[in-house]
Amino acid sequence: MKRMLYELRLAASFLTILPIGGTLRPSRRRMARCMGYFPLVGLGIGLLLVLVNLALSTVLPRSVLDCLLLLLLIVISGGLHLDGLADLTDGLAGSRDKDKILLIMKDSRVGSMGVVAVVMVLLLKYLALYQIPLELKNAALLFMPLCGRWVQVILAVFCPYLRPEGGTGSSFVENTGEREFIMATCFTLLGALLLFGMQGVFLFFLVGLVGMLLIRYFLARLGGVTGDILGASSEIVEVATLVLILAVL
Repeated sequence: MKRMLYELRLAASFLTILPIGGTLRPSRRRMARCMGYFPLVGLGIGLLLVLVNLALSTVLPRSVLDCLLLLLLIVISGGLHLDGLADLTDGLAGSRDKDKILLIMKDSRVGSMGVVAVVMVLLLKYLALYQIPLELKNAALLFMPLCGRWVQVILAVFCPYLRPEGGTGSSFVENTGEREFIMATCFTLLGALLLFGMQGVFLFFLVGLVGMLLIRYFLARLGGVTGDILGASSEIVEVATLVLILAVL
């Protein structure tokens, strides 16, 4: 129990700006083990969104409230996933050579294509959330960040790490294995069942299919993943989750 709480706390310290990991000094293996709890952290983020939604839904128009909810989602994660999306898009748009793509992604400056990608993802996420029926909105707010963190585990398990010099994501990608994959997948499937019933199982498999497509793409295009790619994939899957909820439920 103590180890589980430690690893959950460690996962939250990586995925949010909450000051709960200041005294933690984890090994590389322990950092990877905490990935099994990534979906639970996503669920916790979703719970915060639901509480804010319930508190403000009677005093603010839905259009304004949904914008504030997405802003809160960005703030609580420190904007890291959007930063990864911008870096990845700039790299893919800037070259077809893998080494040059990685070099562009490492540049702290954001290019025009990165800005376009961030704007379009946020716009799609906002429009999809706004169109979700009110009776499904709270479930969607819980499921969206859960799936966004699950896909990071999937990519970390099935893709090699790209940068030979290492990086923040290397500790996760190079040490994450079957245990973390099974844990994260079970948490996500259980969440889908509790939130949407048997329809959630179908939704779970569709989101998993999006994850598989991302794996195939990054393996074919780059040969692996980096921390930026994990973050970008989280944003992509969050949008896909909201769109799939609209299309399927």
